[in-house]
Amino acid sequence: MNRKIGLLLLFCFSLLFVSVQAGELKDKLEKLKGVSQIQELETDIYPEKYVMKLKQWVNPKDTAVGSFGQRIVVCHVGFDRPTVLVTEGYGGKYALRDKYQEELSKLFNTNVVFVEYRYFLESCPEPKNWDYLTAENSAYDLHHVTETFKQIYTGKWISTGISKGGQTTTLYRAFFPDDVDFSVPYVAPWNRGVEDGRHEVFLTKVGTKSERKHIEDFQLEILKRRDSIFPMFKRYVEEKGYRFRVPVEDIYDLSVLEYPFAIWQWGTPVSTIPSPKSDDKTLFEHWMQISDPQYFSTGQDTEPFNVQAAKELGYYGYDTKPFKKYLHIKSTKGYLERVMLPEELAGKITFDPTLYHKVLKFLEENDPKMIFIYGEVDPWSATHVPVFPGKKNEQVYFQPRGNHRSRIGNMPEETKKQIIGQIQAWLDE
Repeated sequence: MNRKIGLLLLFCFSLLFVSVQAGELKDKLEKLKGVSQIQELETDIYPEKYVMKLKQWVNPKDTAVGSFGQRIVVCHVGFDRPTVLVTEGYGGKYALRDKYQEELSKLFNTNVVFVEYRYFLESCPEPKNWDYLTAENSAYDLHHVTETFKQIYTGKWISTGISKGGQTTTLYRAFFPDDVDFSVPYVAPWNRGVEDGRHEVFLTKVGTKSERKHIEDFQLEILKRRDSIFPMFKRYVEEKGYRFRVPVEDIYDLSVLEYPFAIWQWGTPVSTIPSPKSDDKTLFEHWMQISDPQYFSTGQDTEPFNVQAAKELGYYGYDTKPFKKYLHIKSTKGYLERVMLPEELAGKITFDPTLYHKVLKFLEENDPKMIFIYGEVDPWSATHVPVFPGKKNEQVYFQPRGNHRSRIGNMPEETKKQIIGQIQAWLDE
């Protein structure tokens, strides 16, 4: 009987402790300057989770331009734990899910401060003046987030992000090198132009010769069968309600040219590509699974990314030479501006390489604690950050045959141990 009473008391004290902790966190959040609209979220992973808005300046160097609310998600483990700053490059709706968990937080039992990127979803200024959608302004956003939430979380801070989020992690360190203790950018390209040029070369060498031929044969077959497959394609985009800034015949070609990038990026086994002898329906359905033309349609949530790619983040082009005979489109040069930018910006954006050079200079002249993760067959790894000799802290890893989903957890066992050991050593310093 005494043992049961003791266990019951322990259970009651545990509930009381959790309740006090919860009240303490919310009270701390409410006292942070500029934080508003705090809402508790359900979570299967973290003891507590909240979403809120943080007041940010549209132009951090001129507050007269106005402000907007940036969506922040806080996943709480403990005030004495390290904190992972997720520098999301797009919208952050997925972080609201009850099962959301960030990899570093899972590996090292940390808090998470997740930041939705400016101009995406709930973090969009009104009016939407594209002039202030810059990498530098996004770095100032993160600087303000870090300054604000360090009032609650005083331990080590790690910044991390995936893809464009990894780019954001990297450029944030270049603008504010000392804001966090170390960084882990995943699959983060660093492009030097709107059509960088290295991706097309990469696709001529990635994988095996037979794999590349299988992919090219499939593309050629879709182009050769244009007369029979195009009606299916046109009906498909009409049923989906897609709208384009160029004729749908051009989109047909662009979706064929996009196919190899997409299949390697997401790791679809080349063995799943149908034989060129397959019927039209089989070929068409596989094509749509890999290279859906929605990618080129207007009014998408990813539109702000296209603006930044054209302005300073860069992008990739297409190699049309093997398909010249069968293409309807005369040239793909300038396709990003012609097809994927908001109509009001067409012809008004010139790529500025200043950011590219700033980040590379920062990495070359310093040795920041940064671990870069890439996938070997991911086309975005064509523009990975340079591996500078003699660096102790700056480390670059490639997952063998890895794609855009390459993470620490799916690295080879020895590499995974090495990365985890390095991060733990930095946390223990």
